[in-house]
Amino acid sequence: MPATLLRIHPENPPHNRIQQAVDVLRKGGVIIYPTDTVYGIGCDVTNAKAVEKVCRIKKLFPEKANLSFICHDLSHISDYAHGITTETYKVIKKALPGPFTFIFEASSNAPRFGGTKRKTVGIRIPDNQIILQLVKELGNPIVSTSVREDENTIDEYVTDPDLIFEKYRMLVDLVIDGGFGNNVPSTIIDCTNDDFELIRQGAGDIEQYL
Repeated sequence: MPATLLRIHPENPPHNRIQQAVDVLRKGGVIIYPTDTVYGIGCDVTNAKAVEKVCRIKKLFPEKANLSFICHDLSHISDYAHGITTETYKVIKKALPGPFTFIFEASSNAPRFGGTKRKTVGIRIPDNQIILQLVKELGNPIVSTSVREDENTIDEYVTDPDLIFEKYRMLVDLVIDGGFGNNVPSTIIDCTNDDFELIRQGAGDIEQYL
């Protein structure tokens, strides 16, 4: 069945519409949603079949895919990552919610994409009320991988939700229209060595929080 296009106000998301999207996720659906950077494709991180579907859409192998996931707040991070020092915690507390993906050592609770235990996890807390309310209502993190306009061109991202819907309507279960997205991805920071190693410069500037 074709996807549903669900328009949600980005600043004051109505609870009934958030619930509609959560119901799709709980049934193992794959959705496209806005963040504070580019639009993302994702699902409930605990649903292995849904994660596999996301990987098929993005032409990734689940056991090799570097999928990050979106948490509602910092308490979620401690559930899935360990080895976070006090100094590191202070920095990420200032930087989040924001346009960053932080990489940490994975805890035993971290999801196993493709059945493979992961050494690291990439975690996001975007500054976007739609996705934060979705994760909060769902009660689990949501897998996060970017919508790209051209799979062969790394930095070209779709920003128009109507165009996203046209392209992905037969591939996903729900597309959330939260307004135009940005075309710059999140900044990726590796925190596994008690340092803030820049992996990819994106929309966030980590220097202002160090």
